[in-house]
Formats: sequence, structure tokens, C-alpha cells
Amino acid sequence: MVRITEDLVRRRAEHNNCEIFSLEEISLHQQEIEKLEYLDKWCRDLKILYLQNNLIPKIENVGKLKKLEYLNLALNNIEKIENLEGCEDLKKLDLTANFIGELSSIETLKYNIHLKELFLVGNPCTEFQGYRQFVVATLHQLKYLDSKEIERSERIQALQNYPEVKQKIKEQEQSYLLKRAKEKEEAQRRMHERKDRKEKQVEAKLGFDSPGSLQDKENHQSEGETEKETWRTVEDDEEDRRFWEEPTPYTPESRLETHRYIEEKRKAKDNIREPKKREKLLPTLVTAEEKVLNVNMPKLHFSLKDDEENNQFILDLSVYRHLDTSLLDVDVQTTYIRVLVKGKPFQLVLPEEVKPDSSSAKRSQTTGHLVVSMPKEWTS
Repeated sequence: MVRITEDLVRRRAEHNNCEIFSLEEISLHQQEIEKLEYLDKWCRDLKILYLQNNLIPKIENVGKLKKLEYLNLALNNIEKIENLEGCEDLKKLDLTANFIGELSSIETLKYNIHLKELFLVGNPCTEFQGYRQFVVATLHQLKYLDSKEIERSERIQALQNYPEVKQKIKEQEQSYLLKRAKEKEEAQRRMHERKDRKEKQVEAKLGFDSPGSLQDKENHQSEGETEKETWRTVEDDEEDRRFWEEPTPYTPESRLETHRYIEEKRKAKDNIREPKKREKLLPTLVTAEEKVLNVNMPKLHFSLKDDEENNQFILDLSVYRHLDTSLLDVDVQTTYIRVLVKGKPFQLVLPEEVKPDSSSAKRSQTTGHLVVSMPKEWTS
């Protein structure tokens, strides 16, 4: 599952010198994000937030964004409007082409008194009889609904018919929720069927190793690697045909299932067709005489500062600003420091012995550099 990480936010904050705490606008569209989180902690000053075309199923963790004025969640998997009461300055909300069927959930937007524009086009609720009247009568502060201006006369009429329209909306909403419950059950059934088929395919492949099919295995191998690839391709084509031709309703579950299927196929294709990369021989880090060498395989700029005031050495390693921290591995020893940057070693012999257990490493908030502080073993 793709999640919002600090590194992702920092990469998308180039226009703000990669500083995220003072960020006022960010675009996280088309990132395959499946959960909305952390932004209300890291980016409290956000005014504009683009999250369209992801896989987000729920509006959450945005309530502390008091300054947020525009939220775009179009083309996601959202089924209900919720958790926006804390967005006090919200003026524009775009929920185009989601799966909102609980139209009554718009009542939570009454607390967003500055909300002027709302987009719900492409949601199931827009098919309800009385949809527009209900929204216009419920949200008095709205000026535009689905890009169409709300006239004063339209609001007066909507308010006059409100009790009757509200009842109709409630009935249609209940019918829709029953339909959704069945769709969820059907999605679970398809998921289990696909899982069972996959397990049977694995068992069939392993069947080549059984004593009774030993001859089949030998015959299969004698056909050569090209034939083997063809067999795999035919099998994959059959699975693709079954997946894409099976009638499936357009739901949050089917949208997520399609995304994961495509991703699974892509990874399988990469594993089968891409030639294995030869592992590059690592340079000698320690000689046969146990002498530690200076090595800079990632070819990064660095500086080693002798901080006499605090009796420590400070290494500033210029790792790439957008490099994910998980791709860094820091190892401080008594006489040297080693950093693996995407598997490539940077190693530096230190002028004096340090205390490995008291050393610390962090990323610079402004440059993204790796900064390692290493207290000296002996005081000068």
C-alpha cells in the first residue's frame, strides 16, 4: 500500500526549498496513495491541497488544517463526506468522480461556513431524484454546485420543498447502501476465487516436481528456455483474458483490485523478462592487514568538521536531497565511519577515536544532507 511519507512530501515541495512545515500548497496527485495521513501534522499552513487521482477511501487526518482553502480529492474511492469540520477556511471542495452515495453526509459541511464551491459530479448520489435541491437547501453558504451558480430563486424553492426532498433522498440512499453491501460481498467472493485460482496454478507448476510427472518435467525442460517463456506467456494471457473480460461493476473495490492486478503483473513481468543485473564487486574496505581504507564509491561531496567546543567530529555527507532515508545505512566504529548509500559504501577513517554508542545521525531539514555527530573518546 502506497502511503504518504515525509520524503514524498519533501520531494513535492521543491518550490518551497523542500521545507514542509511552512508549505502552503502541495500536489500529491497520481501517486497511488491509499491512505490520507500525516499532512495535518507536517504541513499545518497548507492552503491548497491536490490529491486527485489516487486510491484514497476516506477523508481523514485533515481536521487540523485550519488554513486550508481548497481541497481536491477528485477521482478517489471516497464514499462519504466527513472529518472536514476543522477546516475552518475551506472555500472550495472538489469530490468529482468518487463513490459518494451517502448524500446526507453533506450535512457535516454546514460547519464550513466559508465553503462557496462544491463539486460532486460523477458520484452515485448525483443520480438521486432531488439531488441538487437537497444540496442547495442543506448548504446555505454555497454559491456554486458542480460549476453551476446557485440562484436566489433556486434556493428559495429548494427550501420550500426541503422536507419532501429530504425524505426521498433518505429512501434512495437506503436503497443505494443495500446495493453497496451486495457489491462488497461480490468483491470478496471474486477476491477469494482469484486467490484459489492462483494457488491452483502454483500447485500445477509444482506438480512438475512430483515422481509421476518426472518425464513431463524432462520433456518440458528439453524444449528450451524460449519454449518455457512462451508457456508462461500463454498462461499469463489466459489469466489476463479472464480478468479483463469478467463483467465487474465499477466500485471502489474493483478500482483497487484493478490497480493491484496491474501492479502485480508489472512486477512479475520485470522479474521474468529483465536480465539479472550482475552484482558489482564492492571495493576493498579493509586490507588483508586489517587497515581501514577511505572509500567514496557514491562519489559524494563531504566535510569532516572538528567541533572542539563540543569535543566531537561532525560529518556532513551531501546525499541527494530526494533520496529516501531508508536507502541509507550508517555504521560508526571507533576509528572510522561507514555509510551505505543505495548499497554503495562511503567510508572515512577518523583522525581520533570516537564513541559509536553516543553518535547520532540525522537528515538536514533544508539540504537533505546526512549529518553525523560523533563524540570523541578522549577529551582534549
